[in-house]
Amino acid sequence: MDAYEDGTPSELLAALQYADSFFPAGGVAFSWGLEQLRADREIGRPADVDAFVEAQLDYRWASFDAPALCAAWYAGEDWAKLAAIDRLVDAMILAREMREGSRRAGASLLSVHARLASAAALAYREIVLRGDAPGHLPVIQGLAWRAAGLGADLCRAVSAHTLLTGMVSAALRLGLIGHLQAQTVLKRLRPRVAAILSRPVGTIEEAATCTPAADIASMRHEVADARLFAN
Repeated sequence: MDAYEDGTPSELLAALQYADSFFPAGGVAFSWGLEQLRADREIGRPADVDAFVEAQLDYRWASFDAPALCAAWYAGEDWAKLAAIDRLVDAMILAREMREGSRRAGASLLSVHARLASAAALAYREIVLRGDAPGHLPVIQGLAWRAAGLGADLCRAVSAHTLLTGMVSAALRLGLIGHLQAQTVLKRLRPRVAAILSRPVGTIEEAATCTPAADIASMRHEVADARLFAN
């Protein structure tokens, strides 16, 4: 893929809409293991949150989610190819809680775009409901946002932004950071995100993820006595 390029005004407006936390994509239910790490006292300071978010960006999103999203974007409406990518993503997420979380978030995003009369979302939703594809979040992002007119680069930018804002929002609700500290994290990571977006994306066959602390925390989270988030 070529280096990141700005989209048309229409694309940029669509990107702002889908990147807005006001858009009902369902991401507010997830903490990516952050809630359990807080309970285990592994994360307790703003600096810990900053490091956690950066690690998720580097070792999960850039190396795994982004390649899956782009593979789905380029698959277009080749449903068999899209479902194959989806099943590969399913096989590569080892932690069941993270896998189920990705499916739930994907289902939520797919449902919203189907209700917004996206023909592609409606068609793929039927495939997911039949059990022929799991409907993972990065795959649905590539499918739905492509159908909405966003280029692959803008899709990546929106995906990265929604992940980061989702995590700092979770940290905020957990009392780990304040509003200004949340914005500080996002501002500090902006050049990092821009650098990632400027690089070519690896293929889905090269995708890999390595976030063991978050994965283990999400596993332990399921049996916690009290839970605010789904993972």
